[in-house]
Amino acid sequence: MSGFDRPRPGRPLRSRGRGTPMAARVRFSLARAYAHLRATDPVLAALIEAHGPYQPRPLEEATPEAYYRSLQRTILFQQLAGPAARSIQRKWFALYSKQDRPPTPREVLKTTDEQFRASGVSRQKAGYLRDLAEKTLDKTLDFGGFETMSDDEIVERITAVKGLGEWSAHMFMMFTLGRPDVLAIGDLGIRNGMKIAYDLPKTPTPKEALAIGAPWAPYRSVGAWYMYRAIDTQDPD
Repeated sequence: MSGFDRPRPGRPLRSRGRGTPMAARVRFSLARAYAHLRATDPVLAALIEAHGPYQPRPLEEATPEAYYRSLQRTILFQQLAGPAARSIQRKWFALYSKQDRPPTPREVLKTTDEQFRASGVSRQKAGYLRDLAEKTLDKTLDFGGFETMSDDEIVERITAVKGLGEWSAHMFMMFTLGRPDVLAIGDLGIRNGMKIAYDLPKTPTPKEALAIGAPWAPYRSVGAWYMYRAIDTQDPD
């Protein structure tokens, strides 16, 4: 649906097994991922045992509209604490509808600078949101083709949008698309988790993190998720 003029119900992701909660669904074999990670990395084996199933909470629908909304939210929430970002989001949504829904690309492009400012959206972010809308409409961001694109192709498309870098693309692939083999080496949380999990003297550099995570392939998204869990279990100073 070009421009997402009218919101529609999304197409639910297909479950890989009966009775699996939607929030925990992934589109690859977790059994194979666990077997591979346990066999290649004893540290990860211990984390899997301690923290249980991988639950990245991907979107409950796989639609171009949902993908657009995810990136829109990424821009809106940049460099803001959650409560502040949600307050701005509510005011911004209210410009377009009494319903609690995000604006379509065409609605964004019709929004004036004054309207953005009144809702609390900065001038810089307004520019980013407009660029996202434009690149959605001109198919630079071909959301309908994301299912068949390689990870590198998706990164290239997303980083063409102002305000969205490699980190944003990696987070989108891990937590929105549910891709299995994404290692966001630019994410400080993942690297801090590596420091804790592997008892390193300092936080690894992105290059060092890439080497640490290399044995996890083709399930580096799963390994990265357990690095967040390692932070959860560190002893307080």
